Amino acid sequence: MPLPRKSFDAAATGALAGVRVIDLSRLVAGNMLTKVLADHGAEVIKVEPPEGDTLRGWKVQGIETAWKTWCRNKKSICLNLRNPEAIAAVRALARDAAMLVESFRPGVLEAMGLAPADLLAENPALVIVRVSGWGQDGPFRHKPGFGTLVEGYSGFAAINGFADREPVLPPMFMGDAYAGLYGASGAMIALRHAEATGQGQVVDVSLFDPMLAVLDPQAANARLTGKAKQRTGSRSTNTAPRNAYRTRDGGWVCLSASTQGMTEKLLRSIGQEALVTDPRYATNADRLRNIDALDAIVAGFIAERDIDDVLTHFDKAGVTIGPIKDAPGLLVDDFVAGRESLIEVPDADMGWLPMHGMVPRLSETPGALFRPAPRLGEHDEDIFGHDEAARLRGLGVLR
Repeated sequence: MPLPRKSFDAAATGALAGVRVIDLSRLVAGNMLTKVLADHGAEVIKVEPPEGDTLRGWKVQGIETAWKTWCRNKKSICLNLRNPEAIAAVRALARDAAMLVESFRPGVLEAMGLAPADLLAENPALVIVRVSGWGQDGPFRHKPGFGTLVEGYSGFAAINGFADREPVLPPMFMGDAYAGLYGASGAMIALRHAEATGQGQVVDVSLFDPMLAVLDPQAANARLTGKAKQRTGSRSTNTAPRNAYRTRDGGWVCLSASTQGMTEKLLRSIGQEALVTDPRYATNADRLRNIDALDAIVAGFIAERDIDDVLTHFDKAGVTIGPIKDAPGLLVDDFVAGRESLIEVPDADMGWLPMHGMVPRLSETPGALFRPAPRLGEHDEDIFGHDEAARLRGLGVLR
């Protein structure tokens, strides 16, 4: 099934219509945060430097795929923030905005003349979201912090991978993604408070805190056992069997029998009903103690069959199993297309650009595709007006 094709509609509406967001952020976390807001109708104004957001430079075969994906539904103005007139322009925009998002190192916003206390004095209901590597306080506040560093420092890399190999960092922007999503929820909580009381506030979003939060209950487990969680590859330390298994034709499947009933279904479906009451495998604790032998039995059954046969067999038995897909496979996947998890939108460079659909899905206000990711400074005159844009351009403020 081909991916569903969707068009942009500037006249569409969303639940956040009328909410103006000034976005000073760079890179992934801030852009993911404001993308969530923009998808639901917020007017997100990207304030870009003359060279553009760093995401614009992350090209594949000369095309800004990262920018196009994370910055859909936004507007772009291009300001030279080293110019005092540009700072005055941002302050003027913030006076009429509901939210300002930034991702400079702590202290930089203050040094620029955009201290939160000053912005709140001019707009007491403003929500100021500050994204940084290590947070606005604490001993690391002035250290540079990219997602890679927090993925290591948080304990994630230490538990990711196989026991006999090095710790593995994620091959995607995991730390930034969690910060963006936590940041969006924090921003909406603060906005709800501001709308109810007229009181704005600062939302401190570090990359580190969300990365640590999703690893719960690792800290409690370490306190109880006095030990660090070990790397187990695709296995689980909580339930067994759970792993990635290779099929006869070279495919991969992931299987998780995380309840007693599911394990019994699995064992019966592979002709191993006797193992249901075998003292080595009768309970989850027994199975974890004998995981190597159990995994060998399951892997052996799967390795003798092609992937389609494996999936059909276990689906019929009601066992929780699925294929391990890659991106090319997802582009032609019926489930992905049918649920509109991936869609295609018109694109000047690619003709049709695949990207994710709306996440999360709301029944009454589902979000919309308002506009494609903007060209650099595309909305200068839209935001400032023709005469003011001309004045600022003459002062070297606008590109």
